[in-house]
Amino acid sequence: MSTQLTKDESSYTAAFREAMRERGAIEPSWLRRMREQSFEEFERTGFPVVQEEEWKYTNVAPISRAKFLPVMTRNGARADANWLASMANEETRNSTAVFLNGIFQPELSSLSALPAEVVAMELTEALLSNDHGNEIQGLLEAGTGSDNAFITLNSALFSSGLFLKIPRGVRIEKPVHLLFAGQASSDGASPAAFPRVLIVAEENSSATILESYASPGDDTYLTNVIVDLRLGSGARLKHYKVQRESQNAFHVGTTRADLGADAGYDTTTINFGAALSRHNIEVLMDHEGAECSVDGLYMMDGSQHTDTHSVIDHRQPRCRSHQLYKGILDGKSRAVFNGKVFVRHGAQQTDARQTNKNLLLSKDARVDTKPQLEIFADDVKCTHGAAIGQLEEDEVFYLESRGIRPEMARNLLTYGFAEEVIEKIKIEPVRRELEAAVLNRLHASLEVE
Repeated sequence: MSTQLTKDESSYTAAFREAMRERGAIEPSWLRRMREQSFEEFERTGFPVVQEEEWKYTNVAPISRAKFLPVMTRNGARADANWLASMANEETRNSTAVFLNGIFQPELSSLSALPAEVVAMELTEALLSNDHGNEIQGLLEAGTGSDNAFITLNSALFSSGLFLKIPRGVRIEKPVHLLFAGQASSDGASPAAFPRVLIVAEENSSATILESYASPGDDTYLTNVIVDLRLGSGARLKHYKVQRESQNAFHVGTTRADLGADAGYDTTTINFGAALSRHNIEVLMDHEGAECSVDGLYMMDGSQHTDTHSVIDHRQPRCRSHQLYKGILDGKSRAVFNGKVFVRHGAQQTDARQTNKNLLLSKDARVDTKPQLEIFADDVKCTHGAAIGQLEEDEVFYLESRGIRPEMARNLLTYGFAEEVIEKIKIEPVRRELEAAVLNRLHASLEVE
């Protein structure tokens, strides 16, 4: 495998060694071993390069060259209280966990609306506890062994996060908001954050998770996050991810969901921010009757670059997966979509659908899309497809013939293209905010003159 080892990896090495010295007497031996093995793997492979198939359309050299300083403690940046208040909404006001540069901020968080039975703890505290340590060990160790350098780097360096456990049969009425704020450190350094989130939804439980990323300014920083979800039999989880990082930031996220029998996982990702972003989504269906909806919208402008890689793995019979991803690209922006659906031997009566549609608003925008199906069973319903195009002139003309100005007509059609995904978000204040964000990107309103 081709690798790209850079001088800037020394900052990660220094941070790793310092963290191991400081945590040596605190963390359990299994965690130290996991960190050491993960960092050894990262040093062996280095950051990925475009010669590797999984990264051929996304060049992460800007990340590897940048002088990022890993954030290991709460010292450094200070939260902008007014900005944080503006990010709150009524539905999640007392069910919000705030992270600043990847570090959990208990004094800025409020989780009082969660049922008393629900466990919501800072991850490193939870893994040291007698009640949850063994369970967290199993979850973290199950997530090792990846050849993705960003995953191994997170496993080596994460120093904060959240452990959320929803007991059997418990329903969380209010959405749980995980708010990740990114900004430069008080000394002006560009931070690298490595948050880790573990969510366990036990048998027949249910919840809605809102995972959002934003910044009060245009600072340069790196977010490298892993969110692992495990759903028990019959559990139901809605999961919304909204990525609106600084336009100078870099975002690499990994979402992994392991579904139990008859469990339902419904996730929607909205991707507007960051100069360069990558989202890896993996859904494992190794129990009969599991189902998932994996949807998303990316809207890029200027020189932004976004990359979505999804893997939906059908291993048992009678599972369903539906995926719809849409992209809107303007300026010289670029998007990558690579969706893989595996139907393993014996996974009969699988129902898998995958669609990627892209709308190009400028001649310089570009999309590389590659939906894939690998089927090793014969009693299945599987479809996949991709489309790249521009606005239909006939549709624009139709609206013009009804007295709508050409620019407004194009904005209405573009808005409608995005709305199909945005309407999947059932948290009303968040949906309204995203609708406004789409209009802002279009420099438009929906008022017809």
